[in-house]
Amino acid sequence: MFITSLPALSPRKRQGSLLFLLKVLARRSSSSFLSGNPTRSIPASKDGIPNRFRPGHRPSFGAGDIHIREGRLAHLITIRRSFCSSLSQDEHLKSGSGSIPDAAARVLDPSCLDAVAPIKVKVVHKKPIDFTKLDINFLPAVILVGRPNVGKSALFNRLIRRREALVYNTPDDHVTRDIREGIAKLGDLRFKVLDSAGLETEATSGSILQRTATMTANVLARTHFAVFLIDARAGLHPLDLEVGKWLRKNAPEIKPVVVLNKAELLFDGTESFSEAADEARILGFGDPIAISAETGFGMTALHEALRPSLEDYVLQVLNSDCEDKGLQQCSESSLEEVDDSKLPLQLAIVGRPNVGKSTLLNALLQEERVLVGPEAGLTRDSVRAQFEFQGRTIYLVDTAGWLHRTKDEKRPSSLSIMQSKKNLMRAHVIALVLDAEQIVQAGRSMTHAEVVIARRAVEEGRGLVVVVNKMDLLKGKRAGSLYEKVMESVPMEIQTVIPQVTGIPVIFTSAIEGKGRIPVMRQVIETYEKWCSRLSTARLNRWLRKVMSRHSWRGEGSQPKIKYVTQVKARPPTFVAFTSGKKHQLSEAEIRFLTRSLKEDFGLDGIPIRIMERCVPKSNGGGQSSGSSGKNASSTRRVRMLGTDNKAVEA
Repeated sequence: MFITSLPALSPRKRQGSLLFLLKVLARRSSSSFLSGNPTRSIPASKDGIPNRFRPGHRPSFGAGDIHIREGRLAHLITIRRSFCSSLSQDEHLKSGSGSIPDAAARVLDPSCLDAVAPIKVKVVHKKPIDFTKLDINFLPAVILVGRPNVGKSALFNRLIRRREALVYNTPDDHVTRDIREGIAKLGDLRFKVLDSAGLETEATSGSILQRTATMTANVLARTHFAVFLIDARAGLHPLDLEVGKWLRKNAPEIKPVVVLNKAELLFDGTESFSEAADEARILGFGDPIAISAETGFGMTALHEALRPSLEDYVLQVLNSDCEDKGLQQCSESSLEEVDDSKLPLQLAIVGRPNVGKSTLLNALLQEERVLVGPEAGLTRDSVRAQFEFQGRTIYLVDTAGWLHRTKDEKRPSSLSIMQSKKNLMRAHVIALVLDAEQIVQAGRSMTHAEVVIARRAVEEGRGLVVVVNKMDLLKGKRAGSLYEKVMESVPMEIQTVIPQVTGIPVIFTSAIEGKGRIPVMRQVIETYEKWCSRLSTARLNRWLRKVMSRHSWRGEGSQPKIKYVTQVKARPPTFVAFTSGKKHQLSEAEIRFLTRSLKEDFGLDGIPIRIMERCVPKSNGGGQSSGSSGKNASSTRRVRMLGTDNKAVEA
C-alpha cells in the first residue's frame, strides 16, 4: 500500500485519511510490529521498497519513509513531512536506520491516535420536529390548571383520546383530587399532559383543597408549560383572578396559554366571544383561545398556539443532549421508536377504602405522588404512575376504594368503582391490600368485598399478590401476640377462601413507615414471570409420562388416555390435553390432579392455570373416505375447558 501524495484532498481530509490508515495498520500489526531481535539493516531500493524481509528483522526508516512489517506481509507507507506537521508542528521525523523515531512511534501508537486531533461531530436538530418519533423522556410536560368545574378533566380526555379521567358536573364539589398523567395526541404534537385538581387559594389549612393546591404547586415546579382554563359560559370569575395570582407566585417563569372552554355557543353572530376575550385579557396572559373540550371545537387553534413553544423546547433538549454525542448515537437515543415487544408490567393496587392503597403507592414510588389522609374514599380517579425497578418498567395504578354501590346511586364514587373494575381488567398483577387492624377487629382475614375482588382477579386470569398493610399498629407489648397470630392465620384463611389458586403469596408491610417496599416488588415481579412462563411440548410430554405413572388409578380402564399435552398461550398459562379412547372426558378430580401437578413440578404456585381438554376419537377403518372421516371427527370432537372457577364448559 502506498501513499505518496493526495493533491485532490484538502488538508483536513488528508489528516483524517492519514489517521484512519494509521489506526488500521497499528491495530493489525499489534505486538509483531516492533518485535524481534535487531539484525543487520537491509538497504532499500531506489524507490524505497526493500528487496526482502528476514524473520525478526527490524524495519529501517528513511528520511521521510516508515517501513512497517507484519509477519511476512510488508506494507510501506511514505509519509511526507507536510502530513506529519499537521499532526504535530513541534516534532519532525528524523532519518535513521535500525530504530524508530519517537515522533513516528507516537503517531503509530493506537492510544496516541485516539487522542490526536479528534473530530467532534455536533448534531444540530432543526425544525420541523416529528413529535411522533420522539422518546417519551424527551416530551415536554403541559399541566392543565384552573378553578373547579371548568372542564380540565374533559380536555384531558380529549387530548389523550380516552375517557380516563372522571367527568361529573358538580358545581359544589371537586371530582379530581390527584394529578393524572397521560400522553397527549393533538394532531402531530405529542406531549405529556397533566390533569390537576381545581384550585381554591383561600382554602383552610389542612383541608383537602389546601392539600391538593400544595400538590399542584409541587408538580407545577417540574413542568414546562401550562394551560389556564376559564369557563366561557360563566365569564371571568373572581376565583379565576385568584388562580392567575397563584400562578404568578408559584410559576413566574411559565406564561400559560389562556383557554376559554365551553365556547361552542359564543360564535352565534353576536359579540359574545369578543366580550369574553376582553374579560380574559384582564388576567395579563395574552389573547385567549376558544375551545370546547366536549365537542372538540377549537383543537386546531390550540395546536397552533402550543406548537411553537413545544418545538423550541424540544429543539433545545435534543441539541443539548446530543452535544457530546455522534450523529448515530443521538439518533438512536432520542428519535428511535419504542420497541412494542417489551411491554411494561401493569400493577393495579386494589382494596377497600382507607386500607392504605395510596400510601403504598407513594412508598413504592418514594415520593408524594397521590393525595393521602385519614378520610375514607379520598381517592376518586385511578392514578397511573410509571417507575423503574431493577431495570424493568412498571406502571402502578392506584384505584378507588372498592365498595358495593346501588344501581340508583349516581355520584362520582360510583363512577370510581366502575373505573377500578376496568383497571383490574387491564392489569397483569393485582395487589390486594388488607388492613391488619381491621383483621384483628373483625376476627377474619377478608371481608365479602375483598373476597369478591380476589375471585374476580382469579377468574380473569390475573396474578394475585395479597399485601397486609398497617402491621406497625400491631407492634408493642399488648399487640405482640396479635402480630404473630396475624402472620400465621392470614395465609391459611386466604387459601381456604380462594381454593382455586394454591400458594397465593402474602406480604406484610407498613407503608407509612416505608417497610416492605422491596419484598412487595420482588414478589410482584416473581408472580409476573410465572404468569408469562412458557413450557415446551417435549418437556410437558416427559412430565406427563411421569405423572400418569405415579398416580394410583382404580384400574386400567379408568385411566384416561392422554395422547399429549401442549401449551397454547401464556398470560395466564393455558394448556390443551388431547385425549383418546372410550373414556373421552376427564373428570373434575383428574383436572385438579393435573393442575396441582403442573404447579408443583414447574413452580407455578400463586397464579391461575387453565387446562382445556380436546377429545379426538379413533379414526375409522381404511374403507372410509378421508372427507367423511374428517367430517365425523369434527362432529364428535368436543372441547372442554376448566376455568379458574372449577366450572366445565362443553361445546
